[in-house]
Amino acid sequence: MNEGDNSRLVEILLVEDNPADVRLTKEAFKDAKMLNNLSVVSDGVEAIAFLRRQDKYKAAPRPDIILLDLNLPKK
Repeated sequence: MNEGDNSRLVEILLVEDNPADVRLTKEAFKDAKMLNNLSVVSDGVEAIAFLRRQDKYKAAPRPDIILLDLNLPKK
């Protein structure tokens, strides 16, 4: 993305189990000067299903960025 080009929608996947961290991240991206769509899953199993577009994630967008909590339950 070119500097100053905020017209492209950036797909973001947040893998986070802490509701406070999810809220903080949502607020930060809401205030960001870029178009974004933030999808949230709460563990590694859900993240893999999202990335593989399995089950309820069949229509999930491919993320441009993945933000991953390294201390997650369920792998």
